[in-house]
Amino acid sequence: MPLVTPLPQDANEEVKALATFFNETLGFCPNSVLTMQRRPHIAKAFINLNKAVMENHGRVTSEQKRLIGYLTSANTGCNYCQAHTILAAQRYGGSDERLAAIWQFRESALFSAAEKAAFEFALAASSVPNAVDEIIERNLTLHWDEGEIVEILGVISLFGYLNRWNDSMATTLETGAINAGETLLTTSDWQVGKHTQ
Repeated sequence: MPLVTPLPQDANEEVKALATFFNETLGFCPNSVLTMQRRPHIAKAFINLNKAVMENHGRVTSEQKRLIGYLTSANTGCNYCQAHTILAAQRYGGSDERLAAIWQFRESALFSAAEKAAFEFALAASSVPNAVDEIIERNLTLHWDEGEIVEILGVISLFGYLNRWNDSMATTLETGAINAGETLLTTSDWQVGKHTQ
C-alpha cells in the first residue's frame, strides 16, 4: 500500500498539462507525479526540473541519461525507479543487448570509455557515503566537458530525489513499468514492490 494515494491525472490542470512530458518518456504519467500533485507547486517544480535535466545540450544522449538513472536507482535499491529508467532507456533506443549488459559495463565492448566513466561516476555519486574520488573525477573529465558533467550529475541527483520519494512513499508501479521490470530486469534481483533491504 502506498503511503499517500495518487490523485487522478486531471486533479490539477497545470500539472496535467506539464505531465504530458512523460507520455514520450514512459507512455504514461507516473504515480509519483500524481502523488506530488497533492501539493501542485511540488509537482510542477519537479516536472520542470525533470524536463531541464533530461534536455540534451551536449553528447550525453537520452538513452545514456536513463541508463545513468537506472544505475543510480539500482544502487540505492529503488525498485520503482529501476523499472521506470530501464523502460525509458529502451524507449530512447537502448538495445536489448545494452540493457542486459548494463551491470557488465566495465568489461563490455557495448559501452564506450566515456560511458564507462559516466557509469562509474553514477555509482560513486549515488553511494552513501559519497564515493567520488580523484580517480573517478579524472576519468570523467577525460571524456566529458564541464557542461556534460553537470548534465550527468543532474540525472544522478534527480534520481536521488526520486529514489527517496518513491521508496519512502512505496509508490505503486504502473502496468507499463511492471512489464518493463519483468521483461528487461530478469538478470537482477528486481521485484515489484518497495525496496526491502
